[in-house]
Amino acid sequence: MSYDEINDYEVLSMVADNEDATEILFKKYRPLLMGIAKKFYNLFKNTGYDFNDLVQEAMIAFSSAINTFDEKKDALFFTYAKTCVERRLYSLIKSSSRNKYQLLNESFSVDLLADDAKSLENLLEDSASDPENRLMENENIKEIIKNIEKSLTDLECEVFELKISGFNYKEIAEILDKDSKAIDNAIRRIKIKAKNYLNND
Repeated sequence: MSYDEINDYEVLSMVADNEDATEILFKKYRPLLMGIAKKFYNLFKNTGYDFNDLVQEAMIAFSSAINTFDEKKDALFFTYAKTCVERRLYSLIKSSSRNKYQLLNESFSVDLLADDAKSLENLLEDSASDPENRLMENENIKEIIKNIEKSLTDLECEVFELKISGFNYKEIAEILDKDSKAIDNAIRRIKIKAKNYLNND
């Protein structure tokens, strides 16, 4: 069976009865899983985990996401799966390096909000070295991201999450199966909405 023209939710509904459904989801989301594993590997190189370890853990988390996703909870599968994978990798690394604690969003890309006086980059300029202060900043950023996402469409939300996770235009287009022009347009709209939120906050 070909799943090329079937959306995630239709494929998910077939998982229980058709092994190909799980396989096609893994194939579609492989770039995302590899990207998340690479991001964590680059952020936490001194924890003893190699890249393949993190890829394996990402695949385990993704498999769990497939089996536990509940469409009734009004969440995108993309968002749910990404969250499951990131949480598993973060928990894994945090438990093995409590004395070398680093923040998940330390690599947060601020280019979406460039040139804005109240940009996230400015919020981070005075970062203290104290982990507690950094954690508080991290929580502030998460709150800002959450509020910005409320104004975004489903596509814009997916593009935004991938962009701030460090993916480039080409990778985002590949993951979401969209052409680069659609991604560029989405990012332009996101910039406008993000700046409007920051200016009005």
